Amino acid sequence: MAANNRRMSGKKGAQVGSGGQRRKGLEGKGPTPPAEMRKGHKKNRIANAKARQTTRRPAPRGRGGKSASELVVGRNPVYEALREGVPASTLYVQQFIDNDERVREALQLAAERGGINLMEAPRPELDRMTNGLNHQGLVLQVPPYEYAHPEDLLDAAADEGADPLIVALDGVTDPRNLGAVVRSVSAFGGHGVVVPERRAAGMTAGAWKTSAGTAARTPVARATNLTRALEAYKKAGVVVVGLAADGEAELTELEALEGPVAIVVGSEGKGLSRLVGETCDVRVRIPMPGGAESLNAGVAAGIVLYEAARRRA
Repeated sequence: MAANNRRMSGKKGAQVGSGGQRRKGLEGKGPTPPAEMRKGHKKNRIANAKARQTTRRPAPRGRGGKSASELVVGRNPVYEALREGVPASTLYVQQFIDNDERVREALQLAAERGGINLMEAPRPELDRMTNGLNHQGLVLQVPPYEYAHPEDLLDAAADEGADPLIVALDGVTDPRNLGAVVRSVSAFGGHGVVVPERRAAGMTAGAWKTSAGTAARTPVARATNLTRALEAYKKAGVVVVGLAADGEAELTELEALEGPVAIVVGSEGKGLSRLVGETCDVRVRIPMPGGAESLNAGVAAGIVLYEAARRRA
């Protein structure tokens, strides 16, 4: 009877043959991992997709540096920037804003594009952000532009197996002219645009808008010193052609456009700077029977790029 009582006792411990599995089953499994790490979760799928895209996309050199972030202010400017595909990271909307048609359209465009954070902010905060500008309750933040390096444009041409076709801007300060040049370079098969780091237009929201979306596929490189960048192009076998009203050659006679070439366009008022003009292999004039004294940078670059594309066809 005593033996039977021992067998029936309620002594704690794993039963024979259990291998301690019950006790292991009662042990905690640690904190729940975040959604991005839980297999099958929507956020996990999104994170994996972004990781795959990053792996496939070659990392930019980034040697050209970045611009500062920019704010687009006002209902119409914000709407136009969103409609034209200007890159944006955050859309700030004033609390208790008068929800008119333009506000609704801007919000709809931001939602359709995706990847744009929508932030509600009190009016005093928007006043502070914009230094008191008339923001009308809408402020769009444009992220810094990632400039290429001038050598990257040569690499892009080599990857295509083509002779480089590059435009460099000397003293052009209007972002709309830069955007127009980017658009022409894209239209006529060029490999990019070079701008100086100082006293020159950069890739602002205005330049993006004028480029009509082509800035997304046409690189803009920034040179610390434009003269040295052009000299490096010459060492790489590129002919540097400067546009000047008093140029010694005429555009229609320029055979250099058929090979590797960098076209340098100066400002409408001052033209090429002295050092840049002296660095050019040849200075070329565009015939203008109508008697105009000069053309703006966007128009001049477009004419020369068309002539280059015609000769290379």
